[in-house]
Amino acid sequence: MDLNADLGEGFGIWRLGDDTALLDLVTSANVACGFHAGDASTMRRVCEAAAERGVAVGAQVGYRDLAGFGRRHIAYAFAELRDEITYQLGALDAFCRLFRTRVRYLKPHGALYHAAACDESQAAAVVAALREYDDQLPLLCSPGSVVAQLAMGAGLRVVGEGFADRGYLPNGRLVPRTAPNALVTDPEEVAERAAR
Repeated sequence: MDLNADLGEGFGIWRLGDDTALLDLVTSANVACGFHAGDASTMRRVCEAAAERGVAVGAQVGYRDLAGFGRRHIAYAFAELRDEITYQLGALDAFCRLFRTRVRYLKPHGALYHAAACDESQAAAVVAALREYDDQLPLLCSPGSVVAQLAMGAGLRVVGEGFADRGYLPNGRLVPRTAPNALVTDPEEVAERAAR
């Protein structure tokens, strides 16, 4: 089992979470690439610490939405979204290379994650960016989603993921964060769900 977490989500003088402590626990890290969270110094610091521990680094790409933490939908044109994802991938990969590692996968964040699950244009932009940048990189996403289907159709490797601390709708999608039961907060329930 791969245990991963979102890291590098601070910005400037604001630190969010304890990246170093999490890197001692996880096997892969979804590192914010500067658009929804993170910045150049944070990316460098997290990539260095991940490389020291042998933790795989994934590019957590999102909308250009620092104020909304990437959780607000943006109606991008296909080419613009494709290029912004490519930009984020390249930025994180540059820091990985400084520490003799590389980006190992791509994972959309927040509103982009949800949009790519059902919006064909946004899903296609994610797939196009990944294919053009490095078609050997896996895509970490929701199983059965539109982006998963398009990626598999394009010959990309898809890794399905689940969230032990999130609620799910009957159709398999995540409960929106604005709705009741979006988050599972009981530690014992989260641990039980993670073991399934």
